Amino acid sequence: MKKDILKHLQLFSALCLTVGLSGCGSEQATSGSGEEAGTPSSENETVSNKESGFPTFSLAWSEYPSWSIFGVAHVDGFINGKEGELGPIEEKWKVDIVLREADYDTCITMYGAGQVDAACLTNMDSLNPSIGRRSTMILPTSTSHGADACIVVDSINSIEDLKGKKVYGLEKSVSEYCFVRSLENAGHKEKDFSFSNMDPSAASAAMQQKQADVEAIMVWNPFVLETLSKRSDVKVLFDSTGIPAEIIDSVIMAQDSLNKEGGEAFASAIAETFYTVAARMNQPETRDATLTALGEKFSGLDLAAMNNVVRQTKFLTSPGEAIALFNGQDLPQIMDRVVSFCVDHEITGRAPILSYGKTEKDNKAELRFDPTYIQNLSSK
Repeated sequence: MKKDILKHLQLFSALCLTVGLSGCGSEQATSGSGEEAGTPSSENETVSNKESGFPTFSLAWSEYPSWSIFGVAHVDGFINGKEGELGPIEEKWKVDIVLREADYDTCITMYGAGQVDAACLTNMDSLNPSIGRRSTMILPTSTSHGADACIVVDSINSIEDLKGKKVYGLEKSVSEYCFVRSLENAGHKEKDFSFSNMDPSAASAAMQQKQADVEAIMVWNPFVLETLSKRSDVKVLFDSTGIPAEIIDSVIMAQDSLNKEGGEAFASAIAETFYTVAARMNQPETRDATLTALGEKFSGLDLAAMNNVVRQTKFLTSPGEAIALFNGQDLPQIMDRVVSFCVDHEITGRAPILSYGKTEKDNKAELRFDPTYIQNLSSK
């Protein structure tokens, strides 16, 4: 599901839960809440948008592995996240991309309030805003593959051993979702276990400090890696590898923004930006530098830590992988489970209307999953 999240850091503001949920917790903005990007440091040339007059669209993003790609793309000059300045990808698609970096909760709030055209959100955290603002997932960026984990002390050896103990994690988040789904997969019932609300940074710190009453926590990265590295007597009991592709990190865009002149081009430009940086992760000569740059945008992690992070956060680095997720038979079933969880746990007041594929005139969907804007890359 992702400064610090979230994926996701320093999540103390998550306790406020402004919008009633937080899939990745709250993160502290580097450039100020919702502020635009600074000056790129790359030698790639950028130009002014004053003469071109290209339409402008904004993307809210927070620090999480596959979302930090957009910050790296700005620094490397593939796009220029400042309003009025254009990088080569923006020139190609004839749009001006404005990046607004903020903590995760603020990204949710800004998107729901219509202050940005698009935002980096998990599939779960996209549900609530879509009820008030028709939305489309234009780009899945990664899925959790061990990045969300239940960490326990050595004396706990099975899920059964968790009965009668508190498991600390952020309620109404992907942490609680992963916890409940893992119980279900093991044949257990949620009512037989205790999930106690605590933001992941606090839960991780409590376990690292060996607080006697904290024997089990449910957190996401970087807190998973941090906790395991600080204590040799704790272990992962279960993690998100047991629920593959159910926690999806993505870019969500408002349907009214997509309908504007240049809206679809912006969506495709965002996709190309992501794949441009992701491709550098797959090339031996640029992999280490790219991971290091992502680590600087994600809790200051070094190269060794980032190599672990990208094993536990499965990047969808090619258009084919994303299209396969969109068109696969599993996605509707996954989203049905996510929606049911959110309704049952009062994260959303009701189930939003979902649809899969290109919108039609009479489509009343509130949240669509549409590969069109990724597929458009092949035409440019």
